[in-house]
Amino acid sequence: MAGRVTMADIAEMAGVTKSTVSRYFNGGYVKEETREKIRKAAKAHGYSPNTFARLKARESGMVGVVVPSLNSKISSRVITSIDRYLREEGYETLIKNSDHQIQLELANIRRLMSLNVDGILISSISIVEEHRELIRNSPVPVVVLAQEYPEGISVVDDDYQAGFVMGQYVGRTNPKHTAYLSVTEEDQAVGVVRRRGVLDGLKSCGVENVRVLIGDYSYESGQNMTGQLLEEGPADAIICATDRLAFGAYRVLHDRGLSIPDDVSVAAFGGYDESSLLTPRLTTVKFDSYAVGYLGAETLLKCIRREPVPKKQVVGFQLIEGESVRLL
Repeated sequence: MAGRVTMADIAEMAGVTKSTVSRYFNGGYVKEETREKIRKAAKAHGYSPNTFARLKARESGMVGVVVPSLNSKISSRVITSIDRYLREEGYETLIKNSDHQIQLELANIRRLMSLNVDGILISSISIVEEHRELIRNSPVPVVVLAQEYPEGISVVDDDYQAGFVMGQYVGRTNPKHTAYLSVTEEDQAVGVVRRRGVLDGLKSCGVENVRVLIGDYSYESGQNMTGQLLEEGPADAIICATDRLAFGAYRVLHDRGLSIPDDVSVAAFGGYDESSLLTPRLTTVKFDSYAVGYLGAETLLKCIRREPVPKKQVVGFQLIEGESVRLL
């Protein structure tokens, strides 16, 4: 190779990125197979980075990830996808669980910033002013997942359209006593945007008198809301904000001797594998959570490398028709 060999040349010969080569020479994490490729390429061309370049490099080879829960199927898919992508790119993933608590989420973000990670992915339950201030002043790139963040960069599910499609699907069955089991508005994507989509979809079919109950994300909350709903009056269609809430609804309806879907239709969002094992199989919307994780990780690495990225990316969904909605 003519002329002075550069770090970019070594990266090209080893088939990796320049940032991976930089991490290798600065003691950051690089998987063994990749390390060997870089070592061979550098040795073959007598390459050694100069001292100034090594002192200047600040990459840690780690990316921080903040998630609202570790026991959620959706979070599990997102984390798995993020970790796989970053591992392939030679990065380690440092995961912090916020347990659906905003203050803990903010503390986790601050902690990751103090650990000198190269970037942070935040799967947030809500974006408040403290988030905005942290992200504005962050020394490293930040990408927000699951919640729209107009002031920065985000990767989101199409919650409104998914809600609208499900609302229409159930609305076309002409239910007389419809209910929506929601989560709090603290979660903007699920508690506000998805709910608005569901209600608008039902309204487009002439279903406007919808009872909305507010709970949390747990199986127990699904049971409690369904029990409360039935105590307040009849119900012939229940749409749940998540599959886990639907699991609770199934339990209560079964215990009360009500048949799904003959007496009560049930539908939800999540597309959990377990949902197909219910009897009858749950009608649900499955979001491409693996794509959210992959796109989020890919976008963050582009930000770290100072490459252009879209401000907002929207991931699609699939309506999975089970047998839990009574069709006309």
